Amino acid sequence: MQIHIEASDLPGRACGPDTDFAGFDNIHVGVQRKDRLDEMLGLHPGDAARASWTLDCTAVSTTEGVEVSGPYVQNRLGGRFVYLSWGTVDDSGAFTMFRRAKLMMSDIEPEVLRAAARTGHLTARLRLSDDRGQPRCARVRPPDVSWSATEGASGGGGA
Repeated sequence: MQIHIEASDLPGRACGPDTDFAGFDNIHVGVQRKDRLDEMLGLHPGDAARASWTLDCTAVSTTEGVEVSGPYVQNRLGGRFVYLSWGTVDDSGAFTMFRRAKLMMSDIEPEVLRAAARTGHLTARLRLSDDRGQPRCARVRPPDVSWSATEGASGGGGA
């Protein structure tokens, strides 16, 4: 199965101070590889019109539902999820994370996940700016993310 993440409304290349950070320049967002803080897939600048990623995964039906795993699917206490990591990129190209958004598999309706396992494609659509115009972080739940089973990819940036 592939997970397609389609993001819009990015916050910009710079963000000013907020209650939980001092402000950052040259902001980028990418998908964090499982258990590797410094390995990002498909970094997109924060001022891009859109960002998309395609993650190759395995979907296995179990008695408890569909279990999704793969190199970009985290597996911690509390469930499986994908991290969208925000960070700055310095002149040498090094990425330094300052916040993350979490897309939880448990927030997907079971029938949507079963249908996605059949079609081979699960799509998440979300805005990457929060209500204050800052990079979206923390757990992103419906309706702030929309999950659907789809017939194929509509974006790029794959894994």
